[in-house]
Amino acid sequence: MNAKNGQLMNASNQKLMGLKHLLEQRKESIAKALPKHLTTERVIKMAIVAASRSPLLLQCVPESIFNAMIDSSQLGLEPFSPLNLSYIIPYRNGKTAQYEAKFMPSYRGLLELARRSGEIKSIQAEVVYERDTIEIEKGLTPKLRHIPVYDGKDAGKPVLVYAIANFKDGGYQFVIMTVPQIEAIRKKSKSANNGPWVEFWEEMAKKSALKNLLKYCPSSTQLLTAMEKDNAIETGEEIIDIESMEMPIAVDEEAFTTESRADSLVEKLIGNQENV
Repeated sequence: MNAKNGQLMNASNQKLMGLKHLLEQRKESIAKALPKHLTTERVIKMAIVAASRSPLLLQCVPESIFNAMIDSSQLGLEPFSPLNLSYIIPYRNGKTAQYEAKFMPSYRGLLELARRSGEIKSIQAEVVYERDTIEIEKGLTPKLRHIPVYDGKDAGKPVLVYAIANFKDGGYQFVIMTVPQIEAIRKKSKSANNGPWVEFWEEMAKKSALKNLLKYCPSSTQLLTAMEKDNAIETGEEIIDIESMEMPIAVDEEAFTTESRADSLVEKLIGNQENV
């Protein structure tokens, strides 16, 4: 290892130690925000491992990582989870020239929050492709029938996106959006040409349809808060002059099968403090 690489490694270790120190100091605040099934130790370890794997997340102001974790945890969405219920995304703030971490609920996260309302039996969103069969009927008894193609061949380009909810009282609601409508939403986003809209277009399209549907569904405070935060990130209300961003890396669940394995992984990542 040459001197330059050694300096970079030491700098990264110092940032990891700084983040770990901050989160350890804020244990009590994190514990208050977490749902009962999560432990503070687990979430802190997952944050350290995620930061070690994401150069831009490691560059973020540590306080912003803590705030994003709290935002996610207060909604009962585990940050850095392999379930991808939420994202902690690094943005570069062009005004301050610093990277800041922001919480963004995922499509799966919004589904989870919608189900928690207690009045929704099932809810989902789907993308319809050129070779799929789609039958839509409006009127007093609206109907939607979608038959996807599963012949192992390319299904073609996306043409429609829909979201549908079945309520426990037997009723249902659905919305349908065309690709041009989805693209109009994407183009208004501050991250229209990078991040999730590029890497996960289908998920973002389904999330857009889902958010449209949820306007007509029973909502909880948690769900409304998540949607407000998502809209703020998408439109740039919380960020000034976003110059770049990077999708986070979810932490592999296997790394946290046991506490000892997690401890070992964190020790390996941050190194021995005496050697930093």
